Amino acid sequence: MLTLAIPGFKDLHLTHLVLDYNGTLACDGTPLDGVKERVEALSAGLDIFILTADTFGTVQGRVGGWPCRVEVIPSGQEAEAKVRFINGLGASGTAAIGNGRNDRLMLKEAALGIAVLQTEGTAVEALLAADLIVPGILEALDLCLNTSRLKATLRS
Repeated sequence: MLTLAIPGFKDLHLTHLVLDYNGTLACDGTPLDGVKERVEALSAGLDIFILTADTFGTVQGRVGGWPCRVEVIPSGQEAEAKVRFINGLGASGTAAIGNGRNDRLMLKEAALGIAVLQTEGTAVEALLAADLIVPGILEALDLCLNTSRLKATLRS
């Protein structure tokens, strides 16, 4: 569990981390360097889920053996499927990281929503729904590993 009191924001009691795959953890279907190691480190305290429509059909082969669960969601209603998944876990105990328009609902609903701005870009709706924006997935995962950074950014 990740527990953190952030003055003027909220107290976080996170048990789940939900990650978008393509554009967030991966570029063109391939996980970015450094992501696996950070996911492994975070898995000691959080249950980690990767949500994807699996556009390239390669997710299981790319992240098989990682300490997380992959949930393939149907194409067409990704935004709604992602927020349903977050609510099923318990949004108040969930952090979410994404970049796409189809991530906007989960970023808004999660106790902590982090938008990443990488090669694929970030949808304006995702930026507006997130609690904070970082330049990439490594920085986003590092915030969860070094929670004093979250406190410094989100406090009033």
